[in-house]
Formats: sequence, C-alpha cells, structure tokens
Amino acid sequence: MFAELALIAVATEAIIGYPDAVYRLVGHPVTWIGRLITWCDESWNSPIRSDDERRGLGLLTLLLLIAVAVVAGLVITGIVGRFLPSAAALLVCGVLASSLLAQRSLDTHVLAVATALEQGGLEAGRQAVTHIVGRDTRTLDEAAVCRAAIESLAENFSDGVVAPLFWMVVGGLPGALAYKAINTADSMIGHKSERYLAFGWASARCDDLVNLPASRLAALWLALAAALLGLSPRAALATVWRDAGHHRSPNAGWPEAAMAGALAIRLSGPRIYHGAPVQEPWVGEGTGDLTAQHIRAALKLYRVACGLQIAVLVALMISLEQ
Repeated sequence: MFAELALIAVATEAIIGYPDAVYRLVGHPVTWIGRLITWCDESWNSPIRSDDERRGLGLLTLLLLIAVAVVAGLVITGIVGRFLPSAAALLVCGVLASSLLAQRSLDTHVLAVATALEQGGLEAGRQAVTHIVGRDTRTLDEAAVCRAAIESLAENFSDGVVAPLFWMVVGGLPGALAYKAINTADSMIGHKSERYLAFGWASARCDDLVNLPASRLAALWLALAAALLGLSPRAALATVWRDAGHHRSPNAGWPEAAMAGALAIRLSGPRIYHGAPVQEPWVGEGTGDLTAQHIRAALKLYRVACGLQIAVLVALMISLEQ
C-alpha cells in the first residue's frame, strides 16, 4: 500500500495544483502520453487494415502505453530512492504524483462556469462550459449549461480524482501512471466512431474496468458528504440504485446519480454531440430548472467529498503504521 505517497500527492495538488509555469516549461504527463497515442494512431490505425487488424494493433497500443507508464514510474522511483533519503524520496515522488490528479483544476473550471453565468449571462456560461464538456453548447439554455457543468464535475471527480488516487494507493507512482495512460487512451481513441470503433476498443474496455472501483467509491464519498452537509444521503444512494445502470457509461452514472440524488436535481437527459441529437435517460427525479447556484452547491458537495477522501487516506496511513 502507498497511502503516504497518495496523501502527499493529493495534499500537494490541493494546495498548488499544477503550476502554469511548469506546464509551459515541460508540459504535462497527459500531453506526453498523448503524443505516444497520436504516434500509434497515425502509424497503425490505417483505414486500409481490416477491423481485426486494427483491433489487434489497438490492443498493442494499450499494452505499449501501460508498459511505458509502469517502466517510467519504476525508473523515477528507483532513481529518486537511490540518491535521496527515504523521507525525501517519498516527498519528491508524492509531489511528482500530484500531477496525475485533477482535484484543484476541476474545481477551478467548474467554478468558472458558475461565475460566467452570474457575471456574463448565458453566452458567457456557454463559452465557459466548452472547456470541460464535449457536447455542442451553442444552443444550450441556462439549465442545460448547469447540467453539463455538474455532470462533468461528478464524472471527473471519479476518473480525475478518485481513480488515480485509488491506483496510486494500490500501485504507487507506476500504478497511477498506468491508470493515467489507460484513461488518456480512452479519451483520445476510445470512441465509437468509424475510425476508432475497432482501434480504440481495447482502451475503452480497459478504461471501463479500471474505473469500476473508483466510480463506486466516488458515489460513496458523495453520499457521505451529503450527510455531513445536511443533505440526503438516502436520496443519493437511492438514485444510484435506481438510475446509475441506465447511464451510457458503466461508471459515470454512479457519481452523477449520487450527486443528482443528494442535490435533488435531474442530470443527463437529451443532448447534442457533434451535431447529432443523443437521447439519454434522465438521472434523478428532482428539479430540472438549474441555475449557477446549483453548480455552487455541487462544488460544495464535491469539496467535502474530497476532504473525506483525504481523511480516509490519513486513517489508512495511521492504521498501516501501527
């Protein structure tokens, strides 16, 4: 178990995030992974190949990504551990691992949508939400903009915060890097488009698998956070039980349903992706008339859930040391 490493990472990310100066200087692990995925895509995902060939090469891409991520993690921890005392090595690895979490940046981007709606109106809100969702935002009304922001907050709480932290506890820096490689591959090539249906199949299925424990944990943290805030954990869990399985994703429905139930709102529903209408079922039975205040309430729930997760890490670290 690597609870100490995870605790340093999540605390570092919560305090300073990923500084813009560092990003401008060296980029980000996701961009490095993305370059390798792009190379594999351009080199191997040729339309003249059969679907079976593309599926096999997509699996090879996934295995290559995981291998590179694990080896990179082992090399980093090995070098740091060789030249630094154990406490300093742990601190350095924890700070490096913080780059794999999106706790602070997610809060910043979702908060920007609420602020834009309040200060600049609907058009400003539409523009702000384009930074965190893939759907067409040009025709969204205020309630739809708010739904998009809250859905993104819930889903990314699971795969941008809980999941990398979970795999960091289980597998240290190599485990967290491997997860990030899988998740990035899914976001880049795990689509059901003609180009990626075969080539991205392995990445999409693997991402579903590695996000399964985190999505359930995310729903639990949100339900417990609802209890601490005087909201209804019962409604959160009941909505998960009833609606999570109706979501298009086997994982995203869990934190979305928990958040919808806790806040007594409706999420998901019909939307437009890449110009095409998509008929999604509703998640939750509450109000659908959402405003910026609902985004702020969702952020409050999210922050308490993040705090709970950190508290559990502290308790886990203490228990392992005894």
